[in-house]
Amino acid sequence: MASPDIHPSACVSPHANLADGVVVKPFAVIEDNVEIGANCVIGPHAVIHKYVRMGSGNKIHAHAVIGDLGHDIGFDENLETWVHIGDDNTIREGVTIHRATNPETTTTLGNRAFLMAYAHIAHDCQVGDDVIFSNNICLGGHVDVGNKVVLGGAVVIHQFSRIGDFVMCAGFMAVRKDVMPYTMVAGDPARHFRLNTVGLRRSGVKGDKYKILEKAYREIRGGNRTLDGIEETEQVLHLKAWLAADSKRGLTGFLKEK
Repeated sequence: MASPDIHPSACVSPHANLADGVVVKPFAVIEDNVEIGANCVIGPHAVIHKYVRMGSGNKIHAHAVIGDLGHDIGFDENLETWVHIGDDNTIREGVTIHRATNPETTTTLGNRAFLMAYAHIAHDCQVGDDVIFSNNICLGGHVDVGNKVVLGGAVVIHQFSRIGDFVMCAGFMAVRKDVMPYTMVAGDPARHFRLNTVGLRRSGVKGDKYKILEKAYREIRGGNRTLDGIEETEQVLHLKAWLAADSKRGLTGFLKEK
C-alpha cells in the first residue's frame, strides 16, 4: 500500500500518525496527536486539530474543521479530550465537529455518515452509523443520535436531546426534546406524526413486524409507555429500552389525529 501523499503546501505535524494511502490536499492542516486511518482524503484547507482519531476510508472535504474547541465557556482547553470518527464517512465542505469537554467522554461519529455542507456536531455528541445530515444542520452539545437517522436541511437540535434510530426530521425545524426511534417528526413545535415507513421497510421491517411496531406507536401516543401487552419484537424491545433510559429533555409530543 502507498505511503501517505502529502501536498508540499500542507502543514502536517511530525507527531501526527497517518496510515498508508492517506492523501492530504493543498493547504490542509493536521496538528499533533492526530491518528488518520488508511485511504483517508483530507481536502484542501481542511483543519484536523489535535486529539482526533479517525478510521479508514474517510473523505474530508475543503474547509472542514474537526477537533476544534467546543462552544462551552467553562471548558478548560488544556484538557486532553477527543473526537473519534469511524470508517467510510463523507464529511463535506465546511463541516465542523468539536472535541469533547470531559476527558471521560468523546465526541463520536460512527461509520458511513454523509454530512452535507456546513453541518455542525457540537462537543460531546454521540452520532451512530449510516446517518445523513443535510446542509446547515446543527447539533447542540451532548446530543445523542442513533443509527440511520436522516436530518433535513437546517434542522437544529437542542443540547442533551436524544434522537432514536431510524428517525427522519423534516427540514427547517427546531427539535427541543427527545425523538422516539422509528418515527418522523415535523412542525413548530416539533411533533411525532407517524412511523418512518419507507426507512423501516428498506431495512426489512415490514409485514407483521411493521404492524406490531405501528400498534406500539399508537399505544405510546395514547400514554402507554410501558408497552404492556405488545408482542416483543426486536423493534419493540428496543423501543422499551429507549423509553426507559434516562432523559434530560423529555419526549417530543404527538400530532393529534384528525
